[in-house]
Amino acid sequence: MDLLIKGSTELNKMFAALQNTASGLRHDFGEVEELQQSLKSARDFVAKAAARIEESILADLQLVRPSAGLLTPDVSKQGDGRDEFVLALSGASNFVRGNPHFAISLALRTNDETKIALVYSPIDERLYYAEAGNGAYVFSTYHSEKIRVSNLQEASELTIGYNTTGIRPIIEGTARETGCPALDLAWVASGKLDAFVSDPIDFAEMAAGELLVKEAGGKIEVGADIIATNGKVQLN
Repeated sequence: MDLLIKGSTELNKMFAALQNTASGLRHDFGEVEELQQSLKSARDFVAKAAARIEESILADLQLVRPSAGLLTPDVSKQGDGRDEFVLALSGASNFVRGNPHFAISLALRTNDETKIALVYSPIDERLYYAEAGNGAYVFSTYHSEKIRVSNLQEASELTIGYNTTGIRPIIEGTARETGCPALDLAWVASGKLDAFVSDPIDFAEMAAGELLVKEAGGKIEVGADIIATNGKVQLN
């Protein structure tokens, strides 16, 4: 196959699967915008759309590694015990409200380590991706560019993303709550955010973003909270 982006053939096949699924998702987004007078109808529609994502992309991913398992927030499919695709629609609550800030997060894990990561925003068709040991990149308009975390560390200059319902770290700077953790992690990797703090989220929603942050030179800690930083920010 012709390579679309800088990276392995498997990475490109996974991106092609995302693109195939995203075309239907963009149509679904147009439909959900017409349902805004009824949030229940919109939620039901988006739940069905998310299920279609899983069905659609699984058929394509089986061509990449036929014996791999699948993990999503709703589905766990056993494979060969070695390889596993991890998939999630991140920012579904935004999708419900006709907000275009959502993404498909897709990772390939081998022996419990993430090897390939993609976070794809279907509406603006921007892809953040990484392969273990090869750095992190952003792809848009037929062009790939390497990304790195920011160098900022002065508290007053920081922009921090949050996905929390509890107490936030007390810091200066600008706070952002976007409702899409996968993209927030991609933004830390690309220097758009200096850090990201989240309550625990489903692993499927963060698997790809975790590798992106690490390959871009950042740090991520997963414990009682999820804290991703550029490696220079100290959160108290």
